[in-house]
Amino acid sequence: MGVSGSGKSTLAAALAAELNLPMAEADEFHPPENIAKMASQTPLTDEDRWPWLDALRDWMSAQAETGSVITCSALRRSYRDVLRSARGRVVFLHVDVEIPRLNTRLAHRSGHFMPPALLESQLSTLEALDPDEDGIVLANDSTVEALLAAARAWLSAETSATTDGSSTPEITGKPDPS
Repeated sequence: MGVSGSGKSTLAAALAAELNLPMAEADEFHPPENIAKMASQTPLTDEDRWPWLDALRDWMSAQAETGSVITCSALRRSYRDVLRSARGRVVFLHVDVEIPRLNTRLAHRSGHFMPPALLESQLSTLEALDPDEDGIVLANDSTVEALLAAARAWLSAETSATTDGSSTPEITGKPDPS
């Protein structure tokens, strides 16, 4: 999870490859109306998001037997609550980046419908993980390898503490959870 440009898709792809799990990019679940709205620099409303979040939850539930990795901004707890209602264990890896670095990344990103102008809206919507939410904040302040290592270390510790010790985490949600 995290705002646009935080690196959640990069982390999710690396985790999915390493864990041999299916991955979904939440942006691909948006209906065309949502994409058009964001592309025109109009923030989504909760009414825009609920069907999208339901579709993500349903996909995650369908993957519950094997686990999955999914990217999703999951900016508010109420959004994470929808995702958490998926079958299986849902954990959130909140990828956090300093605002100046985010601005630079978004200014140089091409081929994405999410314009840099909506970053402020995302930042103002973002609610930190609450202590009772299953997840961690990961600072994306150096390399992809360091971010992946931090995620892997947390997931390994969580898996060994909550499962029978098998090497495949029981994860159905992710960073988070685009």
